[in-house]
Amino acid sequence: MNAIDPGFPPVHGRVDAAGRLVSADERLAELNSRAGGVTGQPIAVPQIATIARLAQRLGILVSRGVVAADGEADVELWVRAEPDGEGVRLSITGWRPRAAWDVPREDAAFVRAAADWLWESDAALRLTFLSADAGAKNGFDPGRYLGQPLTRLFGLGEDGEGGFPMLGALALHQRFDNQPAILRPTGGALRLAATPRTDPGGVFAGFVGAAHAVQPEAPAAPDAAPSSVSLTPQFSAQLDRALRGPLGRIIANADSISAQSEGPLRQDYADYAADIASAGRHLMGLVDDLVDLQAIERDDFTAAVEPLDLADVARRAAGLLQVRATEKAVRIDRPSLGESLPATGEFRRVLQILVNLIGNAVRYSPADGMVWVRAERDGERAALIVADQGKGIAEADQARIFEKFERVDPTEPGGSGLGLYIARRLARAMHGDIALDSASGQGARFILTLPYRED
Repeated sequence: MNAIDPGFPPVHGRVDAAGRLVSADERLAELNSRAGGVTGQPIAVPQIATIARLAQRLGILVSRGVVAADGEADVELWVRAEPDGEGVRLSITGWRPRAAWDVPREDAAFVRAAADWLWESDAALRLTFLSADAGAKNGFDPGRYLGQPLTRLFGLGEDGEGGFPMLGALALHQRFDNQPAILRPTGGALRLAATPRTDPGGVFAGFVGAAHAVQPEAPAAPDAAPSSVSLTPQFSAQLDRALRGPLGRIIANADSISAQSEGPLRQDYADYAADIASAGRHLMGLVDDLVDLQAIERDDFTAAVEPLDLADVARRAAGLLQVRATEKAVRIDRPSLGESLPATGEFRRVLQILVNLIGNAVRYSPADGMVWVRAERDGERAALIVADQGKGIAEADQARIFEKFERVDPTEPGGSGLGLYIARRLARAMHGDIALDSASGQGARFILTLPYRED
């Protein structure tokens, strides 16, 4: 990399609303070029791009220190991103060279051996690098995924022993190999491998990884019995031991730092802690989904049959999501306090279903939008309707979104692709169902039905 004077005046640039670097001083343009970008295209330095997106999304000035790759070494930058209505103005100072994060030579060789393409993540499993041939070989835009959680690009699967090598490696900061995955933009099968890297202080700083394409197996003979893939109870126990405790501590400590409960802290550090807590919750949600998946796919899975008030459960679910809705400026119109709809089902499972349905409606609603939650009787069924003003779901996608690890647009913020699959399986285990009524551009209506209970 070029030697840069830390006392050099601020370097300026501008990113438009679509994330394109539309103007840049010479030093920023050169750094962006070395990262593979060009002026007029999405900014190629993921750390700067992430801060610019955050400033634009929040509508406030964001100022943070970052470490960005620059050739064979790294550079410390202080990035100031200020939205102005048409994009984001960048002012960058610092520019201090530092040694690159170290990956042991033998591990680097292990990762790159026979790789089809390469990827890297930070400690919160956000993608920080995708090699140029990743998009060329698979027909997707790598820039759309930089700064996003790794699970937006990869759908993780279990290995032959019912485990998830990546999740265990994350908990122990170890190398892993043979992690089955699906490339979400294409549906292609992959095998992931990675080794951890550390910063100069020896702290875990993420993974350096490789993706290996997996050729589909030849179809089985017509008379062969179909195989079933399910998570094992042993995997569930391993998952709890390996991840729940560490993730819980990460989230609690990051929340404490973000809230500055131990005393004042620089705001950019508090913001980092909030990002870490958010990433931890994303991973914890994935763990919860995988454990639920293991439970509902067992042949002996049953749900309790107990009397409940579906309108009351809906009010409780909406209350749990009120903070999230307020942050998005979305209003939830829930059943009134005097409204009742007797039904049968397992209370905690029905609450889980409605939190998923209402949460999805809030996530995909526009700012200042409305989510309607209605309870009504339909013959022998009690129906709970969740309707939103989002962009809707095309008819061709409506069956697919109820399948495992499926989402309409994997590039959008969202969960693991398991929520609706689990919700429908739970509803049917309680002798009910979930239906969808939607069309592109017309919002979506999800209808949960359960057996009606005569008072």
